[in-house]
Amino acid sequence: MSKRQIRLGAMIHGVGHGWGEWRHPDAQADASVNFAFYKRQAQLAEAAKFDFAFIADSLHIHEKSSPHYLNRFEPLTVLSGLAAVTEHIGLVATITVSYTEPFQVARQLASLDHISGGRAGWNVVTSWLSGTADNFGKAEHPPHALRYRIAREHVEVVKGLWDSWEDDAFVRDKASGTFFTPGALHTLDHQGEFFRVKGPLNIARSPQGQPLIFQAGTSEAGRDFAARNADAIFVSPESFEEARDYYRDLKRRASVAGRNPDELFILPGIRPIVGRDEREVEDRYRQAVELVSLDEAIAALGRPFNDYDFSTHDPDAPFPAQDSLEALGKESSRGFAERILRLVAEENPTLREVALRVAQPRRDFVGTPQQVADALQHWFENGAADGFIVNSLLPDGLEKFTELVVPVLQERGLLRREYSGSTLRDNFGLAIPANRNTLRRTQGEVA
Repeated sequence: MSKRQIRLGAMIHGVGHGWGEWRHPDAQADASVNFAFYKRQAQLAEAAKFDFAFIADSLHIHEKSSPHYLNRFEPLTVLSGLAAVTEHIGLVATITVSYTEPFQVARQLASLDHISGGRAGWNVVTSWLSGTADNFGKAEHPPHALRYRIAREHVEVVKGLWDSWEDDAFVRDKASGTFFTPGALHTLDHQGEFFRVKGPLNIARSPQGQPLIFQAGTSEAGRDFAARNADAIFVSPESFEEARDYYRDLKRRASVAGRNPDELFILPGIRPIVGRDEREVEDRYRQAVELVSLDEAIAALGRPFNDYDFSTHDPDAPFPAQDSLEALGKESSRGFAERILRLVAEENPTLREVALRVAQPRRDFVGTPQQVADALQHWFENGAADGFIVNSLLPDGLEKFTELVVPVLQERGLLRREYSGSTLRDNFGLAIPANRNTLRRTQGEVA
């Protein structure tokens, strides 16, 4: 494509991101464990020429977790199923580095990439809920700084394993009895601070060479990690100004790290509400607001603070000023927690006000198809986004967005009408990375 265009991802989130969305009259109450629901969402997004579908994940729940968290599919499993019922859309899975082994992750994602014909992506997370450690027999949950050190090494090892086999290593020549080219298999022999992995990986290099890396870094450590390692970054800004500042910062960091900043895609998450006219817009916005109760908003507020129980506090008193909350935020979802604490310091709101502000839908991308398209175009053309992750608030949210907003974006030349290739790298216009072992061998031959 000669003209820069908006990248779109669809977050398929079952019964919803919040606590009350499953109660909507039109909601499919078992959506989080209903493959037909995931299939329909992925096919809707593919028909609208979205770049990818995204499945989030976490590994710890308790009785106050949101309905989707309580009962949902494991990402790689459902994405393997979706690979069989889609053709072009990318398939991105959240996988933690803190509670997996690099060999396992490299093999699983390479398998998904082969199964899908080159459409796999990995959303790298470090897992912030400390209760996760109890599910994996760990004595303690690693602190924030340590998790990012683990992440750097984990991703380095996975990428090394993905290069175990050179491209076209498997000749499968029956006449000569040659199954693979001699010298095309390479052992990694990694000896690091956290992992010891010999390799090689027992699957051929995948159609993309290496699946794309996604990340959602907002803390200092997270931003540095994303700028150095990610192909695309998820972010949840409070405003256009915050999104633009983040965009500039990450592009700068990527450039300092020696990367082409145009090959790092910043993708804010949006929760659009679309109506054909102003009356329908307001009706749909009201539906979304009514799905958020105070109790549920207070429960949701605890997540970035390691699921702290704010229900023990008076909702109409000032937000509880406790050093322990700041400490919890620093070791949990640091970027999100710091944003909440900045809001508290600047405005001195009540607990009720903070909880509802965080949980209720904002109006940035609420409106008629033209109004929502205008907002997307403004962010895209004014240095705040390379694209967006669409997270539906209402049961028909993705359907309304693809039916009403996508044609407007296509008419303006901001969104593709057809896929230009078959892989996720093709969708993003990214080249297949050279195999490090091939480069080493050919450079040695030249020398």
